Amino acid sequence: MFTRQVKAHLPTKWGDFELYSYAENHEELQPHLALVHRGMNPHEIVPVRIHSECLTGDLLGSLRCDCGEQFEASMNYISQHAGVMIYLRQEGRGIGLINKLDAYNLQDRGLNTIEANIHLGFEPDERDFDIAITILKDLGIKSIDLLTNNPDKIATIDNSEIKLHKRIPLIIPSKHENEDYLKVKAQEMGHLLGR
Repeated sequence: MFTRQVKAHLPTKWGDFELYSYAENHEELQPHLALVHRGMNPHEIVPVRIHSECLTGDLLGSLRCDCGEQFEASMNYISQHAGVMIYLRQEGRGIGLINKLDAYNLQDRGLNTIEANIHLGFEPDERDFDIAITILKDLGIKSIDLLTNNPDKIATIDNSEIKLHKRIPLIIPSKHENEDYLKVKAQEMGHLLGR
């Protein structure tokens, strides 16, 4: 059971936030995180991004995906509208960094992102977004505007006690390096990239 472990003040380039960590115990080395704007009011409709960790995109600036740019766009919005960034430690759609790099190598040989995961023995997407519901409830949030293109995240909110007020699209222009990846997300995973 994931519970809140510790909260700390975190001034960032986007403004003042509180950083919450969630794990099964205090010794967990990779807890899930919630970056909560200090102006966030849980009694109002709160802008929320549920973001799965992507070290290559978020930190290293990878152009193979749009994750880092989605993170930046979300943080810009959240800072302006007193929202919450939920950062789930589910690297590589839940298969971990090493397997994700194996998948990159398979993609370089012609497989798409889904085929690569299946070739490695995984589902196309192994993530669990229910963790975000636990975090939202802990923060006392009852109604959200969700920054996402992912129908699975929308379904997770719809099947919870949290009210989805509206979806805020995160449309990032494709690049040569991620064009095929984004096509697969739209055509085979149902991501709402055109609207």
